Amino acid sequence: MSEGLTCDVVVVGAGITGAACALYAARAGLDVILVDRGPVAGGTTGAGEGNILVSDKEPGPELALALLSARLWRSLAEEFGPAVEYEAKGGLVVASSPDGLAALERFAAAQRAAGVTAEPVTGTRLYDLEPDLAPGLPGGVHYPQDSQVMPALAAAILARAAKARLLTGVTVTRVLLTRAGAVRGVRTDRGDLHAPAVVNAAGTWGGDLAALAGVHLPVLPRRGFVLVTEPLPRRIRHKVYAADYVADVASDSAALQTSPVVEGTAAGPVLIGASRERVGFDRTFSLPVVRALAVGATRLFPFLRDVHATRAYLGFRPYTPDHLPAVGPDPRVPGLLHACGHEGAGIGLAPATGHLVAQALTGRTPDLDLTPFRPDRFTEEAA
Repeated sequence: MSEGLTCDVVVVGAGITGAACALYAARAGLDVILVDRGPVAGGTTGAGEGNILVSDKEPGPELALALLSARLWRSLAEEFGPAVEYEAKGGLVVASSPDGLAALERFAAAQRAAGVTAEPVTGTRLYDLEPDLAPGLPGGVHYPQDSQVMPALAAAILARAAKARLLTGVTVTRVLLTRAGAVRGVRTDRGDLHAPAVVNAAGTWGGDLAALAGVHLPVLPRRGFVLVTEPLPRRIRHKVYAADYVADVASDSAALQTSPVVEGTAAGPVLIGASRERVGFDRTFSLPVVRALAVGATRLFPFLRDVHATRAYLGFRPYTPDHLPAVGPDPRVPGLLHACGHEGAGIGLAPATGHLVAQALTGRTPDLDLTPFRPDRFTEEAA
């Protein structure tokens, strides 16, 4: 690489979002180099649960992005078959009180008006869907559009399908600009990559990559733990979570928040989340957080009290102050595009993000209005 490589677009970051950007850009006819300082899915993607959700999003631009992405994931699942371990399992959001159920049903009504399939579930129907739920719950809402993939595997499949030149273990140290301030490639620790366009798909480090181009993008790490049980026969049929999970996702608080999210997997283990806290890149194991996850899960599914946990892992979600990702061209630097800041929704939103970025790269009108996702919408003080 010492003499440099030339292409149409360099995608920085080989997580699920970068892989999707590479795939859709290549299918739009562009010559793509996909570069990452680590392996494919070595960051946030590899620490994710693989959720593809519309259930947790209120009407607005992120929900529109999620609905587009859910359709694209279905097409990708048809194309790649079981290789990405796509499961159209659906989601079930559960209320713990009549007042909570009323609020959840109001939320679902607004979602339905925006195109979400949201089916109220009360009485015995709740236990028809999930027989092992704790007794006495008043009801919930069923979301058949929710699904799941195995995230690291899906990222690898998309990256391979892109047929892009993949450079792993290569660190981008600078975004190269012309005298007029437009992108002309990137400098790496292995040489220069020449291209008129660079896509910032660096996830939690998206702000750092933006800074290499001389622009401000406040992407912050939000730590989360996942608890994993021993393999079990399939007893949890959906992604099941408590209604307060939606409020936690939308919260601006830096403090620890936990709300029970429980789902079975094709391989047998049950995944238990979700926690959120802003502690920088602190990778310290936290027994109190994991204990809180276990307590929340057993409240939803009492049978889990007798199940062994085998491990826990953590990751950092790329968080922005307004909870929307940065997607599309950066007007401050011609040729620089962003595809980062999706927080915990990156797996689900990746195909739509890649599709829209590819449209922008090739001069087509994007299928969604990118104005809400403009990367220059933040002030320097945003944090």
